[in-house]
Amino acid sequence: MAVPGWLERLRAARKTALVQDGKRKIHYLFEDGKEMAEEYDIKTGQLMSRKWREKNTLGASGKWQVEVGDPTSPLLGALESELITESSSNPVFMRKDTLSSFQWRIRNLPYPKEVYSVSVEEEQRCCVIRTTNKKYYKKFSIPDLDRYHLPLDAAALSFAHANNTLIITYQKPKEILAAEEQLQKELKKIKATNSGDGDCKTQ
Repeated sequence: MAVPGWLERLRAARKTALVQDGKRKIHYLFEDGKEMAEEYDIKTGQLMSRKWREKNTLGASGKWQVEVGDPTSPLLGALESELITESSSNPVFMRKDTLSSFQWRIRNLPYPKEVYSVSVEEEQRCCVIRTTNKKYYKKFSIPDLDRYHLPLDAAALSFAHANNTLIITYQKPKEILAAEEQLQKELKKIKATNSGDGDCKTQ
């Protein structure tokens, strides 16, 4: 079973923690130089955001890539976000998990629910959104399942539509729920600073 592989990698990473604005912020530095930053709600343990960064060929840090959370959050500089602002009517795809499921929201999709179909492509290890009116098409993977080497399960996938937003839900497999529970116990052991002023305590 490959589940411990990712957990061991997380355990081996150099971690710093910061408690701020009701969130526990964890920064991971892996042996290969990759960085991962996560934010959890302190009260619920809910993952609010996850982003990745790796060094380029010259050794400089690249830009943060958002995996979970709002991609238009203050991760981008004010000037940069102004320069790349998309039309406010374009569909906006983002991942926003719950404790028991992975969840994606696509805003600005006004078509009725019966227009959409969401399916699993097992060989390509991705989910596909299609519309009968050919107005929207999207393929996306679930990195968490890849990291734990778990298969995609069509029965775990469902979707709903409300307020011009398509909401896609994938129930987390028991292996991931167990691993996340273990990880939360370990993250709580890291001593965290309470503001952005000093250096974070490391593990």
